[in-house]
Amino acid sequence: MSIHKMIALHPQTGGDPNEPLATAARHAMFCAEMCTSCADACSAEEMDMRQCIRTCLDCADVCTAAARLAVRRTGQNDEAVRAMLEACVRACEICAEECARHDHGHCRLCAEMCRECASDCRAALQAA
Repeated sequence: MSIHKMIALHPQTGGDPNEPLATAARHAMFCAEMCTSCADACSAEEMDMRQCIRTCLDCADVCTAAARLAVRRTGQNDEAVRAMLEACVRACEICAEECARHDHGHCRLCAEMCRECASDCRAALQAA
């Protein structure tokens, strides 16, 4: 199943899923889950991981909101979509920086996903 196909089937897209935006939405959804999982793993670590947990959960919420706005094709609210993509880029950058401070496999993986998501959101902003 593909969000790209779902968007392409929407009556108002004319079959054009806006590939960069669809990819950003897809990766934002994945990133939200990775950040949530990382926060959960951080809560099981013996060291104080409060800041990483907070950063991951904030990033997950922003990514979820960005993905939800990006897949809505009825009508237009380009300004809000751009604002959410910009917020997603910044939240992902902040989360990647925080996770990169820790030598845990889950943090490394989360940081990598956040960097990918930020890159995809930047590409969607350039294509808009």
